[in-house]
This record gives sequence, C-alpha cells and structure tokens, in this order.
Amino acid sequence: MTRLKPVSWREFVKRMRELGFEGPYAGGRHPQMRRGNLTVIIPNQHEGEISTGFLSRLLRQAGVTREEWLGES
Repeated sequence: MTRLKPVSWREFVKRMRELGFEGPYAGGRHPQMRRGNLTVIIPNQHEGEISTGFLSRLLRQAGVTREEWLGES
C-alpha cells in the first residue's frame, strides 16, 4: 500500500475537485468544499503543506478512501 504524502493547499483542492467536490466556498473562519449533501471544512490557504496526519483526517471526514485519493484500483 502506498503511503500518503504531504500536499500543498492548491494540490489538495485540485484533487478534491477531481473526486467530485465543488468549491472552495467561504464559510465562517474556514473554506468549505461540497459533494452532494456532504460539506467538508478545509484549512485556510497557507504557504506550508498539509501534513499526512491532517490529510488523513480530512479524507476521513470527506468519506474518501486512501485508494481513491491515490488513484489506486
């Protein structure tokens, strides 16, 4: 199994859009992305990368499996 790697904010948003999410939309303190009736709160844009631990938590909240994220069958 391939491991998750840190990603930039732009790369995260791009990949989430490829997985069917729309946005990001303004929503309170943090932007949100939506797919159907599921709303995922994402981090604000910043220079650093999203760590693997935080990425894992975001994917769990979004209902996206590691295999879907990595594009594995």
